Amino acid sequence: MIKIKLSPRGKKHQITYRVVVIQDRSKLNGNFIDDLGFYTPQTKTLSIDKEKLADWQKKGAQIALGVDKLLNPDKYPKKIKKVEEKKEIKEAKIEETPVEEKVEEVKPEEPKTE
Repeated sequence: MIKIKLSPRGKKHQITYRVVVIQDRSKLNGNFIDDLGFYTPQTKTLSIDKEKLADWQKKGAQIALGVDKLLNPDKYPKKIKKVEEKKEIKEAKIEETPVEEKVEEVKPEEPKTE
């Protein structure tokens, strides 16, 4: 099966992606069939040749999830993190567990007389 995927390029903190047509099970850094464009996450720049994309879709190429999220951002709403609820659960767990204190009686030592 042929897919349209993002292929990573660049350095660790300066990564860019090439939008390529590639075999489904091949390595992303390996040989690709066709290059459709690029995506730079730092500047949010997306450049894709729409004619080539439509041509490959007619030939049966499937769009991968990452590319689909870039092309149709309204289709995938952003997830909202619920941080406040997690804090309340942790506090409730702490209150529920009883803490047993062990108190040891210390006997005063008697002075030795010689």
